[in-house]
Amino acid sequence: MPLKKGSSKKTVSHNIKEMVDSWEHSGKIGNSHPESKKKAVKQAVAISLKKAGKSKYQNDNKSSKKA
Repeated sequence: MPLKKGSSKKTVSHNIKEMVDSWEHSGKIGNSHPESKKKAVKQAVAISLKKAGKSKYQNDNKSSKKA
């Protein structure tokens, strides 16, 4: 099933669950084959956040980086 579009927390959570369920049945997420469920969840989180245009880090202040 294709991933949902959107950047809400509900959509991201749904996409993560969808990918982990898919991994449990087929053993792969996209082109990768994570060995453990922990690695599969980390991969699913990364893909879902990337698709939503978000970051894993909530307080990603670019202004705090001073040259």
